[in-house]
Amino acid sequence: MRNVLISLIIASTLAACGDDSAGPPPMSPPAVDVVTLRAQPVTLTREVPGRTRASQIAEVRPQVSGIIRGRLFEEGSMVSAGQPLYQLDDATYRADLASAQAALKRAQATLNAARLRARRSAELARIDAISTQENEDAIAAEQQAAADVASARAAVQRSALNVEYARIASPIDGRIGTSAVTVGALVTANQPEPLATVQQFDPMHVDISAPVEDLTEFRHEAAASGLQSDPGGMPVTVLLADGTRYAHEGRVQATDLSVDPATGSFTLRVVVPNPDMTLLPGMYVRAVADLGVRPDSVLVPQRGITRDPKGNATALVVGTDGTVEVREVRTARAIGDQWLVESGLQAGERVIVSGLQRVQPGIKVAATEAAPGASATVPATGQPATAAPAPAQQPVDGAAPAEDDVPQDAAEAEATEPATDYADPTPDAR
Repeated sequence: MRNVLISLIIASTLAACGDDSAGPPPMSPPAVDVVTLRAQPVTLTREVPGRTRASQIAEVRPQVSGIIRGRLFEEGSMVSAGQPLYQLDDATYRADLASAQAALKRAQATLNAARLRARRSAELARIDAISTQENEDAIAAEQQAAADVASARAAVQRSALNVEYARIASPIDGRIGTSAVTVGALVTANQPEPLATVQQFDPMHVDISAPVEDLTEFRHEAAASGLQSDPGGMPVTVLLADGTRYAHEGRVQATDLSVDPATGSFTLRVVVPNPDMTLLPGMYVRAVADLGVRPDSVLVPQRGITRDPKGNATALVVGTDGTVEVREVRTARAIGDQWLVESGLQAGERVIVSGLQRVQPGIKVAATEAAPGASATVPATGQPATAAPAPAQQPVDGAAPAEDDVPQDAAEAEATEPATDYADPTPDAR
């Protein structure tokens, strides 16, 4: 029995020694999720603040003096051009008109008499019955009477205008505000204070101010990347103060030809339809301008961009043989939850978006295409979607974690993998 136990112990020892000599089994390549980049048209936008202004503003002022006899409109209502708004006491102006009309008739009668005298004088001068001087005096009297008629007719027109101006009308179509005067008030011609203000709300103007650097950057970007702008005017989407999108799209109408030296910005005027009177003058809005469509753009998910110790933006790319390669990337701007790539990545390359802490450059990995919902995609129109990332992949501010903070155990690393920094990887990215 003792010999049997010794034999079993020796056999167990030899088996253990045989296992040590065989070594541990080889580890499989780490699994990562990748996104295959593709070229696609992308609509570039810029969001800037703006203020709404009425497209036309007319301050109603009297052109003649007088006592207001009646207000002919309802405050806050819509009025049309030529619609009477106030009626002044015009008795004096009507009397002046009647006097001017009488003076015109008197001048016309004088002209008729002078014309007859000139005609008779010409006949007598032909037979030398009167002197040449007398004939010339008759002709001059006729001409002077004709001038008096013209002057009297002008006086009638001026008096008629005063009667017309006593009935104050709206100069434009629009909505009229409150009246600054009441019936019985005395108003004077061309007074500085308006009686009321008429504003045209449809269409509405939105004045937006943008730094001149944005205009320079846009021109350079358009020249370098073949940015295709809308020849019919730059389209603009208006966002209201609460963030809701306004129903009607506007167009850039004009650009200020000068730059404000105090702010270094220039002004764009946008014309927006306002049939429902949703926009009112003075409202604060956000204007999203479509700068144009950039063809053959490459977008990379923000989760796939990290920073090296020097702060440069990098991405890990899986080659055709499964080997990981690090790339230095330069981006232009964020579009949704993706970066618009300027250089460093090309269409068709596979960028790692999950499992970054388990790999390093030079090793082979088992790459799996990320699920469609894991990253925002760009529709056929070229406008990127803005789907939010999964909660487990929420961005955190700051640089990548230090080497001591990275767990060594593979299972622990999977459970505590930090999310990628969502901050702009390049200082000049917009």
